[in-house]
Amino acid sequence: MKFTFRHTKFACYCSYMSSAVAINFPPILFIIFHKQFGLSLAELGALISLNFAVQMITDIVGASIVDKKITYRQAAVSANSLVCAGLLLLGILPLFMSSKFIALIIATFIYSVGCGLLEVIISPITEAIPEDKKASNMALLHSFYCWGQMAAILFSTVLLLILGSRNWWIISIFWAVIPAFSALLFSKVPINTLPKEKKSPSIMLFKNKFFILFLLLMTASGATEIAIAQWASMFVETSLGVGKTVGDLLGPCMFAILMGFSRVIYAKCSQRLNLYNYIIICALICVTGYIITVFSPNRYISLAAIGVIGFSVGIMWPGALSLASSRFPLGGATMFAYLAIFGDIGCTIGPGLTAAVSEKISLFGSPLKAGIAACTVFPFCVLILTLILKKTRKD
Repeated sequence: MKFTFRHTKFACYCSYMSSAVAINFPPILFIIFHKQFGLSLAELGALISLNFAVQMITDIVGASIVDKKITYRQAAVSANSLVCAGLLLLGILPLFMSSKFIALIIATFIYSVGCGLLEVIISPITEAIPEDKKASNMALLHSFYCWGQMAAILFSTVLLLILGSRNWWIISIFWAVIPAFSALLFSKVPINTLPKEKKSPSIMLFKNKFFILFLLLMTASGATEIAIAQWASMFVETSLGVGKTVGDLLGPCMFAILMGFSRVIYAKCSQRLNLYNYIIICALICVTGYIITVFSPNRYISLAAIGVIGFSVGIMWPGALSLASSRFPLGGATMFAYLAIFGDIGCTIGPGLTAAVSEKISLFGSPLKAGIAACTVFPFCVLILTLILKKTRKD
């Protein structure tokens, strides 16, 4: 069989689904970990922070070694293999280790390294595919993160219903199939890269004040998305009083579906939409969604607002990448790595702030509401930074 760049795109899509599963499947189990293992809210928050902190460190290391000491192909196969191993260990280690928290830390560390490496390489691999409509391709690529997130929530919820909460570990092993397939696919497909002599050195990027603004935009975008995505499952059950099955389907699953639709819509209409304006409008909607989620007296309106947040955050991360790529076309893998680093800083700060505030403050009898309310600052930062970048885009 002859592999083409169409297969390369499919491998990239599968890799993003792998990353989405690894990041979004464990939070669905938080209530189970809390009840069966006795983990506290702070310990669950620590697992989230560890995930994105490790991804951030991997981004830093990846920026210095990918396409210099290891090839994109080696990195892609290794990254997917690590995600696969992490998901397998997530299901296996807690069965045999006395310290369940340590077992979860080990598994989280391993799949987080894989997810971080995927962040560094998948976007530039997609960007280097010889096709037009780069922004459209980037948005479509990131929509597969949403479909992976949706699949993780939907199928995991159904399987938990069928197998029972005691058999959650079987589901974790089941999910390891996707990264295993992605690793195999990346060992075969063609991979194009930007010639080394055409790439901008890192120092030139950091000397540009607008690149710094893009890094801050990535931080705010990551925090905006993950602050709600990682806590949505627990929020709808503990704060809104909705049953786990219904809550997961109407909360985090709807969040993922609408986030995916947002990215597909932009991918299809990118030629007719101004990306700056689209992000600005979405940021305004997102701020409103956060406020309604926390302050609405009706639980189902709050659930609907979570879906609205999902739609509005959909374009933020891939949109920031596309705008940066357009302004710095010779940035290469190094630029994407730095953007991913600051995005992961945001992904660490967002849920971390939610947990920290929730541990100390209760709002309307719900600690998580206070934490999510504090995170409204992040979509507001996306709004301000995008307005600044739009105003200065001709400089």
